[in-house]
Amino acid sequence: MIRQHASALRFARALSPSLLALAVAAGLATPALAQAPVPGVQPGAPAEAAPAPDAAPEEQRLTINRILVRGNQRIDQTTVLSYLPIQPGDTVDASVLDVAVRTLTRTQLFADVQLGIQPNGDLIVEIVENPIINQVVFEGNGAISEAKLREEVTLRPRGIYTRARIQEDVGKIVELYRLSGRISATVTPKIVQLEQNRVDVVFEIDEGPETGVRSITFLGNSAFSDSDLRGVMVTEQSAWWRLFTTNDNYDPNRLDYDREQLRKFYTNRGYYDFRVLSAISELAPDDRAFAITLTVEEGDRYNFGDINIVTENDRLNPDFLKLLLPIRSGDLYESDKIESAVDALTFAAGSAGYAFVEIEPNYSANPETDTVDVTFNIKEGQRVYVDRINIIGNTRTLDNVVRREMMLTEGDAFNRTLLERSRNNLRALGFFKDVTVAEGRGSAPDRSVVNVTVTEQPTGELSVGAGFSSVDAFVVNLGITERNFRGRGQNVVARLEWGSLRQQIDFRFTEPKFLGRDLRAGFDAFHSRYDLSEYSSYDYRSTGGGVRVSYPLNGYTLFSTRYFLKSDEIIVPQGYCGAGGGANALCDQVGSFLNSSAGYTLLVDRRNDPIRPTRGWSGSLRQDFAGVGGDVNYIKTEADVSAYWGISPNWVVTATASTGYISGWGGDPIRINDRFFKGGNSFRGFETAGIGPRDITPGTNNDALGGNFYAIGTLELTVPNGLPDEYGIRTSLFTDVGTLGMLDRRYTIIPTGSNAGMPNPFIVDELELRASAGVSIHWRSPMGPIRFDLSHILGKQEYDKTETFRFSTSTQF
Repeated sequence: MIRQHASALRFARALSPSLLALAVAAGLATPALAQAPVPGVQPGAPAEAAPAPDAAPEEQRLTINRILVRGNQRIDQTTVLSYLPIQPGDTVDASVLDVAVRTLTRTQLFADVQLGIQPNGDLIVEIVENPIINQVVFEGNGAISEAKLREEVTLRPRGIYTRARIQEDVGKIVELYRLSGRISATVTPKIVQLEQNRVDVVFEIDEGPETGVRSITFLGNSAFSDSDLRGVMVTEQSAWWRLFTTNDNYDPNRLDYDREQLRKFYTNRGYYDFRVLSAISELAPDDRAFAITLTVEEGDRYNFGDINIVTENDRLNPDFLKLLLPIRSGDLYESDKIESAVDALTFAAGSAGYAFVEIEPNYSANPETDTVDVTFNIKEGQRVYVDRINIIGNTRTLDNVVRREMMLTEGDAFNRTLLERSRNNLRALGFFKDVTVAEGRGSAPDRSVVNVTVTEQPTGELSVGAGFSSVDAFVVNLGITERNFRGRGQNVVARLEWGSLRQQIDFRFTEPKFLGRDLRAGFDAFHSRYDLSEYSSYDYRSTGGGVRVSYPLNGYTLFSTRYFLKSDEIIVPQGYCGAGGGANALCDQVGSFLNSSAGYTLLVDRRNDPIRPTRGWSGSLRQDFAGVGGDVNYIKTEADVSAYWGISPNWVVTATASTGYISGWGGDPIRINDRFFKGGNSFRGFETAGIGPRDITPGTNNDALGGNFYAIGTLELTVPNGLPDEYGIRTSLFTDVGTLGMLDRRYTIIPTGSNAGMPNPFIVDELELRASAGVSIHWRSPMGPIRFDLSHILGKQEYDKTETFRFSTSTQF
């Protein structure tokens, strides 16, 4: 504790000027204005200011000659003097000395401060330094870990000890235990004195019993049962099976939150007048549980009455704005719809260039008709322009990478629609875990500052894929990708894949802003081998490269062009294509061919969110033309479209349709490596190349031959799984329906012999629908995203190959 004394000058004021002069003339050895210790105060006690006596008629003022510091051990004299508001040559009185004592005390560096003035004008500063903390120890804690306690307290080893700080830490520890459901926990601080003015701080903790919730009872409710209302609350009644939750521990802060939850529950169901009259918590005699009783007043059920919008600006047309509201007269009153309406009006005003608007809903309840009239008063300021754009949180990604995705620049008129599209652009990059775009007031009333805050996430990926099929096939794929190379937004793929299906060396590079323009350009180089012996009796090898250029046609449409040149080779087992051997659909392609092709892709994206869309649609059209030189001639066309309907944030319906067709020209058939193969991830429930035309000749491998046409439709419903969002687990129900087939006719007939031209009975090519249904589980695990597919076959052909379980995973770095 700190010992603080009345200054010598204050003492001198109580004396007459003549007595003071006599004391100085006598030449006393002690300081003329020395302080005396305050009786009854022990060292280490907190400083308390002594009562100030009445001011003397005349104040004695002395001039300081020198300042001498005594008692300091580890604190340098210059440090003490820097805090002291007195310098040699200053003329001081009692009030100045009092200020000096308080100033030194507030530094919390000293346990004791005394000031005295010698007859020669020397100011003596006597200090006792506060102890240094050697260690902080917790004793008696079991329910809360020592690591969590250390996060709460402010005392640290090698820090300065003060009584005020230790009392503050005691309060924090008690509050932590209270929040964990231990209301009766107590903390006793102990100080162990050590040599060299050091101390050990010991917190002795008596955790007490865990305080649960014995019962939650409601009074005054008739529309909903006690069980319904308990389901709304976060606080739960204690039960033996609730082993992994603390919500059944009593917490008054949580109970306040529950009162608000009950209010929202009722007001979202029409009960405009609902109130929680009281919430009484009674502790059981054994101090182990509380009984909670909530008294509510439900009131009548209301509908929306008249809905009006009042605005001061003609640019914001009330009639138009009213059409944007999710509220209609006669609808059941729901408080959440008011918030949605305010958001819609704020967005509309921002789209018109008014960044800062105040929207105040006024309510007028009519108990006779049980309706609530709502008037939205819009007070908008002047038109706003973007003053500057601040990029916050990007430690790796360069500023210009973020700025080039913004639809607004400094000086533009503020537009909330463009701001939201800018946010979606940044999210679509995949560089950031979270992106928030907020506006603040700028340097003038008509200026706005846009703050773009990003949270970076790993953009490198070490991918691992594995799958189990109905014939116990196992596939593993590995690859390395960096989507934000050197923080410049460049995409680099250097991949080596090795598995039972594919071995590939692949290098890709993409520059998103080629030549500083809104062009995405890149090149590919690859060598791959597909060992398809498990599915069809051939190996496919390809070596080549290509160049790509993409550019946006508008804010939601992207057009891409490409050119690829590659050498393809088909290898079959020795003797496979001999007399009575493999099918012509495979044997005709044995050997090497040069493929020179050019193509384009048209992509339209009208989704509301590029990561987790809940409404909107996206679609693409892709075409490739082979025959720009080379040995292969074909036209390949593929298209797909996806639509999203959000029933609620946790219930989202996704419908996807895709189709493709490839046809040869110049008399060329379609080679097996250019045909479509479906199954695995592209058609759940069937293994890779599990559906479509097949060679079922007895004694052969039942080779998959691929098809020239496919059509697949998917309907998927994302459903809540009851798990907290922080677990990152998403569950969906799906059904896949589709078909694959239409080989070139020359491969479905007998080529030679007496039956030449007749359909080959061992080449099956039926455009029959296949269907499957099941459950997909997507988990954003600490190791990376993992996906599980559990499937049940609804429709298939007897020669199709199915699987019931598949998983894939990737690890990020």
